[in-house]
Amino acid sequence: MTISFNLKPGAALGDAVNAAEAAAARVGLPATIQTAFAGTAQAYQESLGSEPMLVAAALVTVYLILAILYESYIHPITIISSLPAASVGALLALLVTGHDLDIIAIIGIILLIGIVKKNAIMMIDFALAAKRTEGKSSYESIVEACRLRFRPILMTTLAALLGALPLAFGTGVGAELRRPLGITIIGGLIASQLLTLYTTPAVYLYLDRAQRWLDGARRGQCAFTTR
Repeated sequence: MTISFNLKPGAALGDAVNAAEAAAARVGLPATIQTAFAGTAQAYQESLGSEPMLVAAALVTVYLILAILYESYIHPITIISSLPAASVGALLALLVTGHDLDIIAIIGIILLIGIVKKNAIMMIDFALAAKRTEGKSSYESIVEACRLRFRPILMTTLAALLGALPLAFGTGVGAELRRPLGITIIGGLIASQLLTLYTTPAVYLYLDRAQRWLDGARRGQCAFTTR
């Protein structure tokens, strides 16, 4: 037997799925009767199971590439630390505009992983180069990186943000499908632009201090073993 249902205007598919499952639990069906969703509701349930794995796989891939690029386990963490602010901004934008966290919104968050981390990459690249070639301290190099890289960071952020405006405010056939994508990108970029210039230097300094401590402890252990 197939039972179909429609959603009221403004109702979320996730709430309807939860209500149907709660109704089935209250009925107390015997073990010989099995229930399952089909169509859009089935796709919704399947997407919920794969979304965390998809985001985790994207983060692991980004970390491995950055670790190979910088030949370090520490600096990729500094760059990835800018992603939570973007994710929170994307979720707040969806909440304010009344949109659900659907598949298209998840795609927008995955796109933010690639768009947002370039802010931290610009700063970390410049700071490491200044520290290596000019002999500056970690604090001096990251401060100069924030000052000199502010304009390119702002320009690239505005370019991506303005490119997402037609997705968020466009009309026509299929506009409702693309709208969550634009909203997540805009919200994530605004939040990351406001916070990254403050959080990334702080994380860089703390992790750089931790790396120096680990290097010192490793050299001391090697010297003790040699003796």
